[in-house]
Amino acid sequence: MAPVTELPITSYLIRGGAVITADRSLGTMPKADVLVRDGLIEQVAVGIEVNDVEVIDAANMIVMPGMIDSHFHMWSSLGRNFIGDGHEYFAAKWATAALYSPDDFYHSVRLGLAELANGGVTTVHNWSHNNRSPAHVDAELKAHRDSGLRARYALGHIDRLAVDEVNRFDDLPRVRAEWFDDGVRLGGLVHLGVNLRGGIQSNLDVFFREMEMMLKLKLPVAIHGSQEAPNMDDAADYERRGFLGPNFLICHFIAADDSDREAMARTKTPLSYSTHSELRLSSTGDPRRALMKMRGAGVRISLSSDATSLGPPNMFENMRLTWNAGVPWKETDTSHLGPIGMPEVIEMATINGAIALGLGDVTGSLTPGKQADIILIRSDDLNTAPLANIETAVVMGASPANVDSVMVRGRLVKRSGKLIGLDVPHIVRNAKKSAMRIRTAAGDWLAPQCAGCDGNAVFRASAC
Repeated sequence: MAPVTELPITSYLIRGGAVITADRSLGTMPKADVLVRDGLIEQVAVGIEVNDVEVIDAANMIVMPGMIDSHFHMWSSLGRNFIGDGHEYFAAKWATAALYSPDDFYHSVRLGLAELANGGVTTVHNWSHNNRSPAHVDAELKAHRDSGLRARYALGHIDRLAVDEVNRFDDLPRVRAEWFDDGVRLGGLVHLGVNLRGGIQSNLDVFFREMEMMLKLKLPVAIHGSQEAPNMDDAADYERRGFLGPNFLICHFIAADDSDREAMARTKTPLSYSTHSELRLSSTGDPRRALMKMRGAGVRISLSSDATSLGPPNMFENMRLTWNAGVPWKETDTSHLGPIGMPEVIEMATINGAIALGLGDVTGSLTPGKQADIILIRSDDLNTAPLANIETAVVMGASPANVDSVMVRGRLVKRSGKLIGLDVPHIVRNAKKSAMRIRTAAGDWLAPQCAGCDGNAVFRASAC
């Protein structure tokens, strides 16, 4: 099957939908049209009349920007069900990370990208923190080439690299030259960044040396901030060193204090908040308070899924959980803050993610002149009808099953509920084979343990 990026870019009039623009100057329109021409949004208005484009009937649909996942470890997508009680994310990752072959990386990233597209996510930050070899990197980038979504590919380290060892990114010049310099090989949809281990996964001296390398290369950088106490990051110090800014993305950072948040807000350093992960892994922190305090400080917050074994790459669920968590507590230092609203949490899943990835002028809102990354959500399904408040239907009702159509730069990758150019049974079949091979190679923890198991039983013989 040809890569999705080879499918045609067509001009469309998306007619008569309820339109969420995620552009505060345009707002939300109960009924409007969106004109897409040559991959760009040309006009958003009521009653657009043109004759030379294909019409998409959006009656009983909500039209909105494609959602943006600003932090997703895609290499481990096929390991979503490797965890279990007493053997959770880190244990499962450490038991399997070294067992993935380049083919496994390809199948895993393909699986993750297909799930994102199906669920209305049009841009993802592939935070690749297990770069085992040049062949593994190429496998991930081939998956991006074949899938047609917009992305940042953030090159990183090999899993469990020694904390005192500087990652010199030896393969970075080749990757940049072969995959990114011509702007063509990845269909112009994927840009290059890096992820560093920061103060929680390496010595600070190592982090500072790696960061100085990246400042010279002028590549966007992402780090995991401290997700639990003690706080291993000093954002004010990072500001003094010239690290912070719009091209420096921090994820988690539940343990941040007021000075950290003020430094981030002052320098326009964005935060990626992985709602499910923060609730599960922030064992000594308070993720709800951290969310409200970051927001109260004026930090731009985007949403992300982290890893499939911590939460699904389902931005509807992510928005819903974030909205429910985003309330002030009486008699605490959040009591003076207002609750997070529906339009605001939609911005976290769209335009804020675009800005966090340096794509605010390209995608994230239905602003004329931007590229046409658009999704259509059925509003007459059992879980979305009857439509009243448009934003509420998206945040509180919708799921990936309601996503009717998905467009990336004017190219349809999903229509009438079916993915286009993606052989889903083939993707799933290959992911299953890779997962079974990895589980078997992991031995006692992940392999089937008794005769007759078909690959669905995991962890211990008692599971069979």
